[in-house]
Amino acid sequence: MRNFNFKIILGFLGLSSMLNGFFMLMAVPFSIYYKEEAKWGILAAGLTTILFGFILWFFNRNSKKSSLQKKEGYLIVTLGWLILTLTGTLPYVFTGTITDYTNAFFETISGYSTTGSSILLDIESMPKGILFWRSATHWIGGMGIIVLTVAILPMLGIGGMQLFMAEAPGPSADKMHPRITETAKRLWLIYFSLTFVEFLLLKIAGMTWFDAINHAMATLSTGGFSTKNSSMAYYNDMPVIQYIVMAFMFIAGTNFILTYFALKGKVQRVLKNEEFKYYFFGTAIFVIVLTVLILFYQDPNLQTSIQHPMVWGAAESAFRHASFQVISVLTTTGFVTADFTMWSSFATALMFSLFFIGGSAGSTSGGVKIVRHVIMIKNSFLEFKKLIHPNAIIPIRYDGSSVPQNIIMNILSFFILYMLIFICSAVIFTFMGLDFNSGLGAAASSLGNIGPAIGTVSPVDNFEHLSTSATWFCSFLMLIGRLELFTVLILFTPFFWKKY
Repeated sequence: MRNFNFKIILGFLGLSSMLNGFFMLMAVPFSIYYKEEAKWGILAAGLTTILFGFILWFFNRNSKKSSLQKKEGYLIVTLGWLILTLTGTLPYVFTGTITDYTNAFFETISGYSTTGSSILLDIESMPKGILFWRSATHWIGGMGIIVLTVAILPMLGIGGMQLFMAEAPGPSADKMHPRITETAKRLWLIYFSLTFVEFLLLKIAGMTWFDAINHAMATLSTGGFSTKNSSMAYYNDMPVIQYIVMAFMFIAGTNFILTYFALKGKVQRVLKNEEFKYYFFGTAIFVIVLTVLILFYQDPNLQTSIQHPMVWGAAESAFRHASFQVISVLTTTGFVTADFTMWSSFATALMFSLFFIGGSAGSTSGGVKIVRHVIMIKNSFLEFKKLIHPNAIIPIRYDGSSVPQNIIMNILSFFILYMLIFICSAVIFTFMGLDFNSGLGAAASSLGNIGPAIGTVSPVDNFEHLSTSATWFCSFLMLIGRLELFTVLILFTPFFWKKY
């Protein structure tokens, strides 16, 4: 077995970089429209990235088009995200909007990983072209530019399944079409269409066209970058806008394969999906509990005057904020309408527990994913049964089918590794100067690609105050979290590099 075909790897990275550069150039018209000097820096960044990518591709274009192996797929995805991030910092650097490179790298990887954490203190003072690029990094990373490349460049002549499996979030291997390139194309078509629909609805609801574009990209990617300093709290007097964003966050946290079936009219297939049931009803339960906690924690007198008009207004507000924050955290979007750390301690603890759940497999959300929790819980109950019936052969069933043992072991390994990394990261953050709560928040937020957390990285704070070492460590956690641990960490194992 050959070890690595580096020409294929470098050629593929070159193609991805060129695509990234073209996305940068899309920000230039915004700077021109708003008459900003930043247009020259963005233009230079885009052209530099395209040139860099072209050189990589040109000198490796004649490589032997042999099939892409798994090891090469992992290497391409990891190196691809690193190169995208390194080149993605150029608009910030060339325009001088973020002068510290550590912060520029952090803001960029936060965008591509759809985490939504930020070091910017005054977002609204940033050039519009930079704000668009900032949101575009979300949109690119949401589905993955690697999948995009496989979708639109089938003439590459190499297999794409390894890349798709390494890139696509979650353990789901469902496909809507037998050919991987067709699957990727349809995923991106749905992704683009939903983004466009949300843009139109937000514009009709009262957002400016520029804010609507940015928030639509940040929503469908479950990213969370806003063009406003106060995030979605800026629209607290415009509930319709928040409900629209809420709906699309929920859709973005749903398996995109199910969204495809729903658009095809196969609604029953969606409603029968086991993960979707847990996703829908779990969200509803958290919303109800938090609505009650917000309503009565903030104003206990509301219990005695339920017929008063103001009570219904307060109830709607409590329901809206509870729903928005639950969906935002569960889908790892990171938009905020309120500071949930100012709610009761119990409510804050409930919100923090959502950091470890995540959305559906096959969605753009981060976190552990609901399907993994479901299978782990089922496996735990199965162990109880085996204690009573040790000789019985009882399979774990999910969506009517038995789950292979290797999938169960993969999920258990993932969860153990995820929690181990979280605990160690929290300790490391405290060593780097953060207090205990902030260390927990930064670790959970970065690893789960969530954004605002608790402590000094709460919804009303940001990550600007972190030390240089802590900022780089957050960046590393965001990368491995977005690529679901194994894709990156396997590169650090000695057997990955051995030739068999």
